[in-house]
Amino acid sequence: MLSSNINQSAKKLTEQSSIELFNKIKFVNLPSNLSTQEIASSYAMEGESDTPMVLLHGFDSSLLEYRRLFPLLTDKYQVWALDLFGFGFSDRTVEQSFSPESIKTHLHSFWLKMINKPMILVGASMGGATAIDFCLTYPEAVDKLILLDSGGLTKKPIMSKFLFPPLGFLATEFLRNLKVRQSISETAYCDRTYANPDALMCAALHLECENWNKALISFTKSGGYGSFASNLLDIKAQTLIIWGKNDKILGTKPAHKFAQMIPHSKLIWIDNCGHVPHLEKAAITAQHILDFLECS
Repeated sequence: MLSSNINQSAKKLTEQSSIELFNKIKFVNLPSNLSTQEIASSYAMEGESDTPMVLLHGFDSSLLEYRRLFPLLTDKYQVWALDLFGFGFSDRTVEQSFSPESIKTHLHSFWLKMINKPMILVGASMGGATAIDFCLTYPEAVDKLILLDSGGLTKKPIMSKFLFPPLGFLATEFLRNLKVRQSISETAYCDRTYANPDALMCAALHLECENWNKALISFTKSGGYGSFASNLLDIKAQTLIIWGKNDKILGTKPAHKFAQMIPHSKLIWIDNCGHVPHLEKAAITAQHILDFLECS
């Protein structure tokens, strides 16, 4: 559940979409072989359509990353924004290990309990790598795949496995620094004015979750997501790839590679847009998603 500190800090949110999505956050206790106890998992949901859409956020982020895109999709779809295992506001216990495999297992447990029908799976940045991994393992659960400036084509960094104390602690304290997070946010946008105080608050609220740093160290030591290049041909779902033309985080080469390697895919470029089209160009991104789903 959300702590009193998080609820208090959330009062500093100023953008209406941020406030509304934060107020929609709920928790469900998921049974899983990842833990002897049920895992309190955070999500937001709105919409009454029979077609579910699930939104997956990026690295060291939360479902609040979809604050602008979420309300633009709920008229036509049942939209779920989910915190990945070990990220966002989800429960993190010291005994658990966090890795791409455990994220996938947790996502499948959530799908089984809360959705249990083919879904439209949307992933941004690292969430795109999560979506690809899930789609390859559970093709029956994914009707359509949508990738937003997606990860999944980069080899695992070797040094991440050597984050022993105190290096792991120092790395997370570096990421906890709000000036560092502000700098990362500014790099993610083409128009840096989007990296405003509300955006920083959205990016920092989950830092107050218990064991945030330990979970992040655990995930990083696992090596994180590597490249799915050799497996992309096996993706059966029709796929939409949306990419900001001014992405300074991943660049633009991965967009072309995804379009070439994923069989039933379509690539859409967003002008004057950085790494986060769902935040910087939410209305345009939503329209491309809706057009793709209506025509496919």
